[in-house]
Amino acid sequence: MSESKTAVVFGATGAVGSSLARTLSSQGWTLMLSGRDSARTEALADELGAAAYVGDITQASTVSTCVEQAKDRFGKVDGVVNCVGSILLKPAHLTTDEEWDDVIQLNLTSAFATVRAGAKAMQKSGGSIVLVSSAAARVGLVNHEAIAAAKAGVEGLTLSAASTYASRGIRVNAVAPGLVESRMTERMTASAESLKVSAAMHPIGRIGKPGDVASAIAWLLSAENDWITGQVIGVDGGLSTLRGRTRVA
Repeated sequence: MSESKTAVVFGATGAVGSSLARTLSSQGWTLMLSGRDSARTEALADELGAAAYVGDITQASTVSTCVEQAKDRFGKVDGVVNCVGSILLKPAHLTTDEEWDDVIQLNLTSAFATVRAGAKAMQKSGGSIVLVSSAAARVGLVNHEAIAAAKAGVEGLTLSAASTYASRGIRVNAVAPGLVESRMTERMTASAESLKVSAAMHPIGRIGKPGDVASAIAWLLSAENDWITGQVIGVDGGLSTLRGRTRVA
């Protein structure tokens, strides 16, 4: 029997994070799941037979301690994933300093802390780090200035870290989703009309499901794909690269 792989998933109770946790668990991974909500984090960990770590990922100490505890408990860490994120739909002139700081902390600072902690834990053994960007970093979307800036930073971080740690066998990649069903996006898809408009933005004709993104992350974590690093993979129904929908007879 092959040795179990171990992974730390930050943002494990979100739509994508929980889908990823279930996917990895079904594939035999040993997991440390991290989230801010203790009840939800511990419930998911109990469901999957995983370890739980409750903390605020915007605090660098939370990230480093969680990864260190995972390595101490499991003996190694093979993968670290940051599924934490937020959405702020405001033009720049209406965005407050507090809102800007929150977006940067949640999306970019937490990603940097994830890379730093993951790289330290996998210096000798190698492994995979996966971050989450957004289609908004790749195509101009109205009222997405703050989140687009933060996620563009995540993509730059991905490329630089991939170059830095490649010689140590540490792969760093990211996925860049379009609009995905979640609690965070409910207000954007609450009505049939708003859902129709959101779906029409994506050439494939629908918004994403958490599993669409989770399966791509799991694929990047797999050792079978250990020649892939420094990539940002769009999981966005064509939003960032295609224009319009063509009906083929």
